[in-house]
Order: sequence, then structure tokens, then C-alpha cells
Amino acid sequence: QVQLVESGGGSVQAGGSLRLSCSASGSIYSRFCLAWFRQAPGKEREAVATITRGGGGIYYADSVKGRFAISQDNAKNTLYLQVNSLKPEDTAMYYCAAGSLPCPASPVTTAYTDWGQGTQVTVSS
Repeated sequence: QVQLVESGGGSVQAGGSLRLSCSASGSIYSRFCLAWFRQAPGKEREAVATITRGGGGIYYADSVKGRFAISQDNAKNTLYLQVNSLKPEDTAMYYCAAGSLPCPASPVTTAYTDWGQGTQVTVSS
């Protein structure tokens, strides 16, 4: 069992930046793929970025390429998402997730077994 706790969300103006964190505890060693998803009101949850635990295999959604960066600190069991040049359309609840299989080429929610409670990001124009 893995517990995930996100933090770092907030309200910013367009063009601003935030650093989201996801602290993991429990049997994180049994998870191979870590990811950030987001869900805006009335929309489906979508993958933002994924990374293979231990490094490599990084994926970004086209909508965030060049603006977001996923990283991890294995010593701290923490996953990060640096979000820069934020746009109003980035407004959503951001969730971290962990899966026990290798990161899929096309990330889908069903590939991940563990989810955090989410951290809200609100971007004003």
C-alpha cells in the first residue's frame, strides 16, 4: 500500500510559477511509474507528466511541454512538478499517482493504483 500527499498548489496570475510536491510513504519501492494528472471542473482527468521511478521515461502532455518539469528525489520519496508560464487553462486539481507497471506510452488513469487527494492550482488572467 502506498500513500501519496500533494502540496504546493495555490492561486497565481498568468505567467506565474508553482512547485507541486508529492510525498510518498509505504511500499513505494513496488511502484515503477509515477505521474501527475489534473482535472478541471466538468472535464476528464488527464495526464500531465510521467516519470519512471529512479529516473528516465519522461512523458509530457503536449499542452505543457516546455512549461512543466517533472522530477523526483528518491532519498526523500518525493515527486515534484515545476509549473511555469501558467495559463488560465492550467487551472485544475492536480493529483499525483503511482503504478506498479512500467509507464505506459499513453498514460491513462487505469494504469495507476495509488492516488493522492489533490492540490488545487488556480490561474487568473
